[in-house]
Amino acid sequence: MGAFGVSAALGATLLVTSPFSASAADTGELRIHDIQGNTRISPFRGEQVTDVPGIVTGVRTYGSRGFWIQDPRPDDDPATSEGIFVFTNAAPTVAVGDSVTVSGSVTEYYYGGVARGDTSLTQISRPTVSVVSSGNELPAPVVLDAGAIPARYAPEGDTADGNSIENLPLEPEKYALDLYASLEGMNVQVEDAAIVGPSTAYYELWVNVQPELNATSRGGTRYASYEDPNPGRLKVESLVPVGQAPFPTANTGDTLSGVTAGPLDFDEFGGYLVAARELGTVTSGGIEPETTRAQERKELAVAAYNVENLNPGNDQAKFDRLAAGIVDHLASPDIVALEEIQDDNGAVDDGTVSAEQTLTRFTDAIVAAGGPRYDWRGIDPEDGKDGGQPGGNIRNVFLFNPDRVSFTDRPGGDATTAASVVKERGKAALTHSPGRIEPADAAWNASRKPLAGEFSFRGTPVIVIANHFNSKGGDQSLYARYQPPTRSSETQRLAQAELVNSFVRDIVRVQKNAQVVVLGDINDFEFSGTTAALTSGGVLRSAVYSLPAADRYTYLFNGNAQVLDQTLVTPGIKKFDYDIVHINAEFADQASDHDPQVIRFKP
Repeated sequence: MGAFGVSAALGATLLVTSPFSASAADTGELRIHDIQGNTRISPFRGEQVTDVPGIVTGVRTYGSRGFWIQDPRPDDDPATSEGIFVFTNAAPTVAVGDSVTVSGSVTEYYYGGVARGDTSLTQISRPTVSVVSSGNELPAPVVLDAGAIPARYAPEGDTADGNSIENLPLEPEKYALDLYASLEGMNVQVEDAAIVGPSTAYYELWVNVQPELNATSRGGTRYASYEDPNPGRLKVESLVPVGQAPFPTANTGDTLSGVTAGPLDFDEFGGYLVAARELGTVTSGGIEPETTRAQERKELAVAAYNVENLNPGNDQAKFDRLAAGIVDHLASPDIVALEEIQDDNGAVDDGTVSAEQTLTRFTDAIVAAGGPRYDWRGIDPEDGKDGGQPGGNIRNVFLFNPDRVSFTDRPGGDATTAASVVKERGKAALTHSPGRIEPADAAWNASRKPLAGEFSFRGTPVIVIANHFNSKGGDQSLYARYQPPTRSSETQRLAQAELVNSFVRDIVRVQKNAQVVVLGDINDFEFSGTTAALTSGGVLRSAVYSLPAADRYTYLFNGNAQVLDQTLVTPGIKKFDYDIVHINAEFADQASDHDPQVIRFKP
């Protein structure tokens, strides 16, 4: 019965021998739990079913239009869901509380296509619907709270089936993903739920019904390891179209107060979600953007900030907010490594690669915000070779305050020329500054190349390497039908990390006590293989471990606060003060989707 007392393209047809006769399907003897079965795939996939009864528990008139029905007469099997989605394509004509019978084809829908790897959604398609009566009481919702969700996340996939879990019998008492699958399409409820992912432009937010697990210091939920993906997270969407009722604005740390109830659904952008027929109200948790302290006179402050596709086509408000982040919240660092600086016409794909206009407008905005007149250094990429938004030609750039620090220019660096390390007056020096690290290596195909530069602070040389590694695009999701999910994008990041590590080894080999800062959007976690490759041999250490665990996050994805941006230093930097400044990721109103980071030390 799914509950056990707890307080677009169709997929390819899979022929499964049904435990029921064809005549049973034809004569309307099937119930929803028979169709759902005790695995993720219906035993009636591809078959026609007739007069399946149920009560309408939710109606969706936008997107994937249809309605959910639930059988008020459940069986006694906790693995079989009593709810199912009826895909109508057009706006449904039924209403919540209608008792209906549905005939149609049983299908398995894979959001994003079968190859994406996500689990499927069992539904009845091309339906014929008859309303038997209206105004019926809805089946009682299954309450999803801290005690309802199993501690174990998912079973190990069947190795004979490519690590797939979709044909394994569901064990909802044992695994969280199996619990959700066993409740697919059923009426569920959360109450006074912790909001762990802010509302978005797509009218959604994330809650966690187990907020005590891996809690951040500001009311969120931290992604602490691959083995601990936080099973209590659920996305919440409203079944009321936005034009009829506004979706609430919410930040991490707020509470979705009262009752939120509706069918349990699944989509490609957030996995399992509550399609809210009834939506709670947002109670503020009161978090505010953070401000870091200013560097002392003898401290060098080096920051990194992903400014999310900044280009002259952005409105002035974005430039002003990013500038205020630099001045007011980061206290005007001496050096700022920027990621995602686009060319002078943004996503227009006409061969433009210069970013002079972008950087002029940004540095002007910083001055207007009360900050210093930053100078900058960068290398224009080859057109279309560095990935990111097509036509945007994103790249890494250094800003630096010439009143506090000087840049050591060594000419010859360009998009395709590799910088190397030499000894000059007993110190490690770059052959090209600014320069790129092995730009022709296949590790950087369709990805940003690291930007290396030499700086001098109070007479001491410091080498800074700005990075923006390959994105996680193409990885299987935490909700995938393959468990554990495959992180295919990590292969390229590992190769990138090895090249950066090798370059830093060259520096330290020339000068054992060289002071090197490697920072930026690494696009991987502090516990990842990518970080292990960066720190291999002890040539670098990640500064994120200097923070309490509850403060280790720079990005938020599907309700998981996580480290994607990192700062690493060589042993020559013995003492430092590191801060992740939370000003964006937790907020519905954000200037960028990343939080900046800053490290201070005395060279």
